[in-house]
Amino acid sequence: MDSVLPQLLTGLATASSLFLVASGLTIIFGVTRIVNFSHGSLTMLGAYIGWSILTRLPRDPAWFALGILLTALATALIGVLIERVVLRRVYRAPELFQLLATFGVVLIVQDATLWLWGAVELPLPRPRWLRGFVEVAGGRFPFYDLVLIAIGPVVLGLLWLVMNRTRWGTLVRAATLDREMVAALGVDQRRLFTSVFALGAGLAGLGGALSLPNASANLGIDLSVITDAFVVVVVGGLGSLPGAFVASLLIGILQAFGIVLVPKITLVLVFLVMAVVLVFRPNGLMGRPQAEAREAALAAPVVRAAPPALRWLGAVALVLAVLAPFGAGDYYLTVLTDACVAILFATSLHFMMGPGGMASFGHAAWFGIGAYAAGLLLHWAGAPMPLGLLAAPVAAGIVAALFGWFVVRLSGVYLSMLTLAFAQIAWAVSFQWVEVTGGDNGLLGVWPPDWARSPRVTYWIALALSVGVALLLRRALYAPYGYALRAARDSAARAQSIGLDVARLRLVALVIAGAACGLGGAIFSYGKGGVFPTYISIPHSVEALLMVLLGGLQTVAGPIVGALVYTGLADLLVRSTDLWRLVLGAVIVLLVTAFPEGIAGAARRLWLRGREA
Repeated sequence: MDSVLPQLLTGLATASSLFLVASGLTIIFGVTRIVNFSHGSLTMLGAYIGWSILTRLPRDPAWFALGILLTALATALIGVLIERVVLRRVYRAPELFQLLATFGVVLIVQDATLWLWGAVELPLPRPRWLRGFVEVAGGRFPFYDLVLIAIGPVVLGLLWLVMNRTRWGTLVRAATLDREMVAALGVDQRRLFTSVFALGAGLAGLGGALSLPNASANLGIDLSVITDAFVVVVVGGLGSLPGAFVASLLIGILQAFGIVLVPKITLVLVFLVMAVVLVFRPNGLMGRPQAEAREAALAAPVVRAAPPALRWLGAVALVLAVLAPFGAGDYYLTVLTDACVAILFATSLHFMMGPGGMASFGHAAWFGIGAYAAGLLLHWAGAPMPLGLLAAPVAAGIVAALFGWFVVRLSGVYLSMLTLAFAQIAWAVSFQWVEVTGGDNGLLGVWPPDWARSPRVTYWIALALSVGVALLLRRALYAPYGYALRAARDSAARAQSIGLDVARLRLVALVIAGAACGLGGAIFSYGKGGVFPTYISIPHSVEALLMVLLGGLQTVAGPIVGALVYTGLADLLVRSTDLWRLVLGAVIVLLVTAFPEGIAGAARRLWLRGREA
């Protein structure tokens, strides 16, 4: 009992911090239906702004409270700015393009924060009252953690009062259930969305500032916080404040005891919890199934074959790609090889996202599984590269089939978050199973044979395989299976009524996408000479999403164009400026607002309009 109570209190303090951030995220999603990836950036800004304010104020508790409130107000104003400048322009765009816009904001805020505060972590000098302890079960427990434990329920109570005892709260709850009906009743949706985003941003900033006494302001807050916040929101149920609070308690307490009882799985414990909850409660602990049904999307346009002129343009581009090694140096051949791998990465994700309607936040899992399959075969059995390239898609496809049995029964954000959970589990295994995977040091010495080691030959192999897989995926898209898959995407109920097995169609799509992505991982590992856990990281999965969405979902060439644009732009900016994330984020936001159908989709639309004129 002496050790249980302090761990329980630690878990409750963690839960309170999680709830502060997750509550803002769930309110924003409930009303706007935007999966706000920039919410973690607002938390990070809260930490930095809080540090700047609190270090300039007297160190008394009253001034500390004032500084925390000023920080929340400042981040709320920043949230209003983001909503007005960026998100207001993409409210009518598909949800995934809204996600892309918010990720562009993440990149902008990351470099803006680096430029303003620098790369060094900023700890908050703590006065004596913040360093105090209380006696708990014969041991000392930080006084500030008790303050955090109290803040969570207080914030929940205040939010309940606002939502249930004010006209604004009534409108927010109504918009969460049916925002079209709220608009039909004459409510100004723009003003409502702005106020909701301000509240959510303020809560994120509040969470960031309150974390300072126990941590420091640093540039890694955004991605680490948004991951945990997404888990809390999904486990609790999208749009449910009580669900977010219950999920925060569950995850905070499990983390506190898990680090003592099962330290080896601490990295993935929250994702295991999320996976289990979604398998048995597909809408979260307190989510409402009908909320998504009322937001049913219109059927997506049919993906048609490109006009003859565009096909000739593609053929010319392919010929130039084949001839590129005769005029490009080794560095540019390496970049072109990476672009070929990116094409495999993006086209495989597009196959399950576009025709299949299954967005994945963890597509890098298949990439990493393919890479490790090739690397381990070489290390354990001395398998040659052709065998490794064959084994990689087989291994990734088999694991995708096993995992897909759970995934295909979900939809929307819940499906995407379950893919993220699996990817994080795979990442943790690769990171912690040092005896097999090499851990953070990776598997080294994964080189191709001498005949394939030159940059020119490596590039030609990557080009041939990426083009071949892209053509096979295109063929599947226009086969009867492809049309059946799109029918299941557009209306699962109608597809089932005519005898289509929707779950099986989606499972096959996931297996095909996983196998193609696994091949890309193997090619990449041979090109780089090693395999590392970063291949399965969340930022790598996000890159695949960026490529697909930049190119466009409703064209076959979209993921190819997106992969080439993203690879080329990222390489150019990294070599040109230290603030490459800021520029890349600004370009992403500009492209999303100007071309919500993606680059290839916009090009096709303009081409057809020119033909009709």
